[in-house]
Amino acid sequence: MDIKLKNYSHSVVTKIIAFILVISCFAGFLKEFFEINKVNHGNFGIIFEENYFHSFSFYRENETLVTDLNQLIGEYKSEKHILDGGTVSEEDLRFSDEDLFHEYQNYSRNYNPNLSEAENYEKFKADYADKISEAREKLIKDDLRVFHSLLQRVHEVKEPLYFASDGVNEYKNSRMTDQEQFKGFPSYLIYDGYKSDIYPKEIEENEYFQQMGESKVEVDAAGKAIYVGFPEDYLNPKIQEWKDNKEIARNSFYALLGFLAGLILSFLYLVVVTGRKSYNDKKLHLSSLDKLYVDVNIVLCMILIAVWVSMVNGVPHQNLSKMVIPITLPIAIPGLFLVLSLVRHLKNRTFFKHSLVYQIIYRFIKFVRNVYDSGSIGVKTVLIVIGYPILVGLTFFIFPITLGLAAWFSLKKIKAFQAIQDGVEKIKDGDIHHRIYVGEKGEFAGLAADINSITDGLKKAVDSELKSERLKTELITNVSHDIRTPLTSIITYVDLLKREKDPAKAEEYIDVLDQKSKRLKVLTDDLFEAAKASSGNIPVQLERIDMVSLLTQGLGEVNDKIEASGLDFKINFPSEKVIVKTDGKLLWRSIENILSNIFKYALPGSRVYIQIEDAGNKILLSFKNISAYELNISADELMERFKRGDESRSNQGSGLGLSIVKSLIEIQGGKFAIQIDGDLFKSVISLPKEQ
Repeated sequence: MDIKLKNYSHSVVTKIIAFILVISCFAGFLKEFFEINKVNHGNFGIIFEENYFHSFSFYRENETLVTDLNQLIGEYKSEKHILDGGTVSEEDLRFSDEDLFHEYQNYSRNYNPNLSEAENYEKFKADYADKISEAREKLIKDDLRVFHSLLQRVHEVKEPLYFASDGVNEYKNSRMTDQEQFKGFPSYLIYDGYKSDIYPKEIEENEYFQQMGESKVEVDAAGKAIYVGFPEDYLNPKIQEWKDNKEIARNSFYALLGFLAGLILSFLYLVVVTGRKSYNDKKLHLSSLDKLYVDVNIVLCMILIAVWVSMVNGVPHQNLSKMVIPITLPIAIPGLFLVLSLVRHLKNRTFFKHSLVYQIIYRFIKFVRNVYDSGSIGVKTVLIVIGYPILVGLTFFIFPITLGLAAWFSLKKIKAFQAIQDGVEKIKDGDIHHRIYVGEKGEFAGLAADINSITDGLKKAVDSELKSERLKTELITNVSHDIRTPLTSIITYVDLLKREKDPAKAEEYIDVLDQKSKRLKVLTDDLFEAAKASSGNIPVQLERIDMVSLLTQGLGEVNDKIEASGLDFKINFPSEKVIVKTDGKLLWRSIENILSNIFKYALPGSRVYIQIEDAGNKILLSFKNISAYELNISADELMERFKRGDESRSNQGSGLGLSIVKSLIEIQGGKFAIQIDGDLFKSVISLPKEQ
């Protein structure tokens, strides 16, 4: 069952169903929201109101009437009172006069700056007497206009019944003037002087009642009264309407919660699966829509929201719950696609990098950096000189920070220059092992790296020179030793031969002289060949050679030596031809030297392994044998001239064989290397393969 759920969890069909659910639940949520908003004018508290007298509806329907009556008897009283200036306060007149005096100061030619403020004000009242009078009349007319507006509003109220009086002026919509008459209604509001009588008492528990009470501040004075009575034929329809609206709001609220739950769950599912093709898919897949820059995407979302708001505002309030779905659907569908694209970029961690602003800034910085990195010091200096004032201008509000950063940058560059200067001084004094480090980027870093490279080259040259001197010393020592030994024997036996009278012993001395002279010839020939090979003066004639044929034919020619050595040769090579482009004579000379080395130094009775291996673009010819002597010497040292596996130098070798092989192979375009592992000795010839 779990496997089936995993198979369906990320399927296209499931995603489409979830997408439709999100759109449907979102549209349904908005419809129910506006339905609740319609039945109680945006007040969702109707769902939790206990009765009509606790409701916002009761407050809304009666607050305007009580406030208007309060203004009529408390402030405006009557038309005559307004015309007589009773509503115009001293403060209103002062503000009006101050505005006119300010105009007088700025625009009147009669204003004399040499006079005192009081003298100019008296002059102003005389010059602006007509304007001051007109301003006062305007204040009266404004109050009169408000008074008539209030009067019209209260006259239009047929129910509830009301009576308001300040002791002189009365406003009512019935013949009732006694508060006892109003107390006969099922519900009433009585404000008489400093006393108030509210029925039923639930009205005083109404959370909005305090706001209604604030509107009767002026009523709380002696001689003023406001009575409001709510007849039964007025209350019953209002109470029933409130109950009907509450039922509608409750049902819509439950539906709203259901749609909200469906919206959240289906949207969260889409957030989880978007960009994934299967349950185990670790890679996030972006669609063609995701090529849209993130900030452009956000702007499009804001445009869609603005279009939706403007279309909703254009619909009458009572029709909004019916029209919200056809308005929302064509906007919500592309909007959800855009939102899911943003989610994919968040999951892919490209939300900021895939924005148009980021790309513009990044490419601009990259362009400047490329110009800076590829340009000369002069170009970089010009960029800094031009760029810094621009940066200061753009960041003027944080100028101290910009200045601090510039100082820090300059100090960093000065320290880098000082480090280079000190390093060069140390290197000049002979410390070639000193390294200069000033970071990884910048001109100074490049300069430091170049100086370090020169130091490395100098150190290598010194090491090479030391090694060369050591090799020269060893060469002279070894050559002197190896040549002096047979030469000394020759001189000794020649001297003996001169004095010897016995023909038999003379014959024996001649044999020794013959051996020592041949040994001397071998040494001189090898030395000459090594010198010639290392100098590269040997002519090379490259041709296509079958290495397998060359090796098998050559081993056949030295078969007598192989049998005499007592070694067991094991040969492994491919069945097909292995063609290399090389000089056959030089290659066989190299192989001969390696075999000679094996005959001299291999452990008697041991095995020798020869293998030809095709390594792609090159051919490897390897020789492996067990040394008869302890190899307590490195491979590099053994490759040097006049180095032998036996440090006692008791055998007949010259110590030049491997050095000659290395030189001969390298002038043919190949490589020669030896490897030592305990007593295991391995020689490897690498030659380019002929394609």
